[in-house]
Amino acid sequence: MPELPEVEVSRLGLVPHLCGQRIVGAVLRIARLRHDLPPGLTERIVGLRLDGIVRRGKYLLFDCESTTGGGWLILHLGMSGSLRLVTPDTPIRKHDHVDLIFERSVMRLRDPRRFGTLVWHEGRDVGAHPLIAVLGIEPFAPDFDGDWLYAATRKRRAPIKTVLMDSHLVVGIGNIYASESLFLAGVSPLRPASMLSRQRCRRLVSAIQTTLEKSIAAGGSTVRDYVHSDGGAGRFQLSCSVYGRAGEPCPRCHAPVRSLHLAGRNTFYCPACQK
Repeated sequence: MPELPEVEVSRLGLVPHLCGQRIVGAVLRIARLRHDLPPGLTERIVGLRLDGIVRRGKYLLFDCESTTGGGWLILHLGMSGSLRLVTPDTPIRKHDHVDLIFERSVMRLRDPRRFGTLVWHEGRDVGAHPLIAVLGIEPFAPDFDGDWLYAATRKRRAPIKTVLMDSHLVVGIGNIYASESLFLAGVSPLRPASMLSRQRCRRLVSAIQTTLEKSIAAGGSTVRDYVHSDGGAGRFQLSCSVYGRAGEPCPRCHAPVRSLHLAGRNTFYCPACQK
């Protein structure tokens, strides 16, 4: 599933090509993804200028003149979605479900599993939409620091890896990035969140931000379907310290990396380094 780095890389790839252009058309080839596609969407958005693209968690928010009578397109890539910039004559492939046609480019949504989301929010306050209002703090927000994490986890007895992946608490930390951040911080994924000291929380916040920054710089991670808006693949998974490396030597202490299932997800860690 595309996580925060992959969504941010997608945003960065789209902004210079689309912002400032007007939407001149839309093609919806199916009636629904995870949710029904908005009825009358084409009529609502044609003629509107794209003033910006914002990321909130794993959602891309397209500002279609929201301050002057328009609104926001809210898009989630789901399990397998990707966005491509194509020319109008680019052949349509299977699973190419939505085209947004701009003055000089076409943004095409491909979603083989149809777990993505595309909805419309009228008006300025996109944060009030039910999909956005429930999201937790951003990992790069000024308020997200060790003291915040320490306070937020005092009553959380679940393993810290499970807590980090709860989007109602903090957004965008998927399975790869939780495993890698915990390794960098030297924290066991099994440690109850409420048992982390303030110092460890500070170290973990720093590790999360470092891991996400490195992944964004590497173009995200391509494990299955995710590609950039230009069709390229992410490279972060090639430099992971523990994720996907069960049985291999830990890069820090050379003990074998272990894997286990935690909350239904594969979890990778070094039992010698992570306490």
